Amino acid sequence: MGVRAALPRYELYLYTAVLGGALIWAGSWIFDASSVNVNRRAFRDSVKPGWHYFGRKMDVADFEWMMWFSTFRNHILFALTGHVIFAKVFTLLAPKHRSLVFGAYGGLAVLVTMGWSFMGLVLSHCLLLYSTALLKRKWLCFAAGLASLASIKLEPYNTWQESLVTGSFALQDVLFYGGCGFTIMRCMSYALENCDKKDGNYTFSDLLRYNFYLPFFFFGPIMTFDRFHTQVNNTQLTRKDREMWNITTRALVHLGVILLVDVFFHYLYILTIPSDMNLVTKLSDWCLAGLAYSNLVYDWVKSAVMFGVINTVATLDHLDPPQPPKCITMLYVFAETHFDRGINDWLCRYVYDYIGGEHDNVFKEFLATFCTFSITTLWLGPCQLVYIWSFFNCFGLNFELWVAKFFSLPPFSVIEGAMGEAMSRRIRGVFNAANFWTIVLYNVLALNNLEFAKLVGRRLIFKGFPFSSLSVLLVTYCGVQLVKEKERQDALLGDAQPPKPADGGKEKAE
Repeated sequence: MGVRAALPRYELYLYTAVLGGALIWAGSWIFDASSVNVNRRAFRDSVKPGWHYFGRKMDVADFEWMMWFSTFRNHILFALTGHVIFAKVFTLLAPKHRSLVFGAYGGLAVLVTMGWSFMGLVLSHCLLLYSTALLKRKWLCFAAGLASLASIKLEPYNTWQESLVTGSFALQDVLFYGGCGFTIMRCMSYALENCDKKDGNYTFSDLLRYNFYLPFFFFGPIMTFDRFHTQVNNTQLTRKDREMWNITTRALVHLGVILLVDVFFHYLYILTIPSDMNLVTKLSDWCLAGLAYSNLVYDWVKSAVMFGVINTVATLDHLDPPQPPKCITMLYVFAETHFDRGINDWLCRYVYDYIGGEHDNVFKEFLATFCTFSITTLWLGPCQLVYIWSFFNCFGLNFELWVAKFFSLPPFSVIEGAMGEAMSRRIRGVFNAANFWTIVLYNVLALNNLEFAKLVGRRLIFKGFPFSSLSVLLVTYCGVQLVKEKERQDALLGDAQPPKPADGGKEKAE
């Protein structure tokens, strides 16, 4: 049934109250568990003294968050600020050559940070895929790209390549695997786009300018070559009304979220608690559900903020980078589940949509998802946990299509057509609520550990049945209906907006 099916306002108010109360209730359980066990021996390495103002210890278990916004914050800010200054100056002086300046500054920054050996290694990957791209055979480009990716993900090839990089500093491993991994994915995008270019080839210089754009180099997100090449070579550099105001607002919002997350880490040890299985087994079902949900929400917040900071810099460069991922709270279908929109866009463009077509054929969908998650497994680094994560998410994506196909047949389609749209939305919401928790359980094992995911599944599905299972499902159903209501309003708002004028609206030169 259509997304525009409305529910009574009092019903939505009831859903809001139930969801809000449940979140506060689960949060109180996590707060109690954090406060009571703050001096626990297992917490010693990941719970450290926090801000003096709070007088409490802080959860510092996430290396990535601490690296970006505490330990190496000044280094990252220095590099990105330098890029912004150089980009701004040369955009004003020589807009036709700004892509060259982007690449030159990025290449110099990488060279100074990582040294000649790393630079040579990155250039060798670029040269291999550039040579393959000249043959204009997509299967060869995929073969060469996946072989290069495997060489930095599998032993003993990754250890050998890492040994080529001299020196030693705290971020070396992170920058090495991030720089090499994203380089290979970008080079594959370049090669595949070159295969589709009918007149001649893109140059090696185009590849280097694309790859060494500093904001994207080490940490992503990946912007496909076709989009980057078109935007970076655009010399008509204009900004829409209030665009700089919006950029400034987003930057301030990111800063506010960073501070808010750090405050939460003083009271809710959502990252440390799941690592102590002796403690986790003693927690209530509501506390476990809250931990599983909050870990996925936090991972989304982290991705949104980290990519948001980078995207702010890219937007200042007149680029339209991949947007942050969709919030886990808004997800109730596997088809929209991802935590890195850049990788998701890359996989959809070159693998998932290319093979799956309209995604209405069961066999094509299976083949598309199998190939997509095979590449994703290689990208994440093959191991038992990644194999399990890939299998269940691949199964979930296919199972959604199987269920949709099954219920589109008579008599189910006839029954749904006979009932009202509001009732259809309620029934679909029940299935969506169950699907939401399969998404949570399938992904929390990748964020925490397999034992924690198994324990949450057992407690919520088996040991907690019927009270815990049905109460959590009820709360999730309320959340799903609120999400559907937002989608309904967004759809109506989109229909109500007048068409844009031919000139694209007011713009101003920067």
